[in-house]
Amino acid sequence: MRFCSIASGSSGNCIYVGSDHAHVLVDAGISGKKIEAGLNTLDLCARDIDGILLTHEHSDHIKGLGVMARKYEIPIYATGGTVDAMSRISSLGKLPEGIFREIREDEPFQIKDLSINPFTIPHDAAQPVGYRLECAGHSVGIATDLGKYNEYIVDSLKDLDALLLEANHDIRMLQVGKYPYYLKQRILGDRGHLSNENAGRLLCRLLHDNLKAVFLGHLSKENNYEALAYETVCQEVTLGDNPYKSRDFLIQVAKRDHISEVITV
Repeated sequence: MRFCSIASGSSGNCIYVGSDHAHVLVDAGISGKKIEAGLNTLDLCARDIDGILLTHEHSDHIKGLGVMARKYEIPIYATGGTVDAMSRISSLGKLPEGIFREIREDEPFQIKDLSINPFTIPHDAAQPVGYRLECAGHSVGIATDLGKYNEYIVDSLKDLDALLLEANHDIRMLQVGKYPYYLKQRILGDRGHLSNENAGRLLCRLLHDNLKAVFLGHLSKENNYEALAYETVCQEVTLGDNPYKSRDFLIQVAKRDHISEVITV
């Protein structure tokens, strides 16, 4: 399996996961042009993509979806709640008939040799999910846009080879920043976004000897910066109640506007 972030941040998200036979995107929250440029970097093109898996309907996850769907008619996999919510978003434009494949939480499905398990995440969207993708005994996970984590989420992300995990904001930056009070409360709430500290604490629950790589993703442009997210998560790992140090793992920040290193598992 190959795994990388084409773009990750509060302004747009798109992740690639592929096997020998299948190629999928998780979210399409950047322009179609940028998605195609990212795929070209991987020696792929949009026509190689077998499906787009949506986490939820917020614009930073679906911005380029209309263009990609109309131009290439790539099947779109999403929960019923997400599909229904998108039907009311006029900026998407008209999507091709029959393009949606409805999925349900905790009901794995196949795209060629990829087995995909959607799991529920707590976020203020219609019916949001994260994803665990598996092939030939290896697995990668994507967990962004979650206000909190629980045992169910920990179980959904156990024993991965690689993970993209939200480290959205620094709590102090958010609290003293320019956002209005209601928005600060939304982000800090149980259906908002993971702070750097909570990302580190969740990561501590997921560490194991064979974890190959961790991307920290979905960073806020206004309430975080790369070095702070990285240092905070690494400190939580090193000082946490686990046998590991942060240097035991490849931990890196997924860039807002650059394709990441490609992780092969």
